[in-house]
Amino acid sequence: MPTFSLSLPDESATERLGAALAGRLRPRDVVALTGGLGAGKTTLARAILRAAAGDPTLVVPSPTFTLVEVYDTPRGAFWHFDLYRLEAPEQVFELGWEEARADGIALVEWPERLDGLLPAQRLAVALSVEGGGRRATLEGEARFGEF
Repeated sequence: MPTFSLSLPDESATERLGAALAGRLRPRDVVALTGGLGAGKTTLARAILRAAAGDPTLVVPSPTFTLVEVYDTPRGAFWHFDLYRLEAPEQVFELGWEEARADGIALVEWPERLDGLLPAQRLAVALSVEGGGRRATLEGEARFGEF
C-alpha cells in the first residue's frame, strides 16, 4: 500500500487534510487514527466530519466518554469511535461496529484496541507532534493519493 508523510504546521493544515480525506471516503471505509495523547486524532476526525457534513461549525465532541458518535452527512453515516477506554476488543460490537462496517464510514481513534478486529483494508493515519505542529503519515489505498 502507498505510504506518504506530510507536515501539518498548524490547525488550518490539519483542517485541509481532513477536508481532502472527507472527499475521498466511501461507505465501508475505515480510517485508523493513531498517535499519542494530544497528537491530533480528534482534531483530524473533527475536520473530516465537518467537511463531510458541509458545516464548518458542526459541533463534534470527542467521543472519549460515549465511545462512539454517529453523524448523518450528505456523504453517508460517519461513525466516530474513540476506543481508548475499551477493555476488550469484542466490546466494539456493543457500539455498533458491524453496522458501521456494513454501510458507514468509521473513524477510529485508538484502533490498536481492536486487535484482530481491525480490517486489513483501511487508511492508517499516524499523527505525531512535530515542532509547533504535527506530522501525518498515511498508508492506504492508492485512491487516497497525495495531498
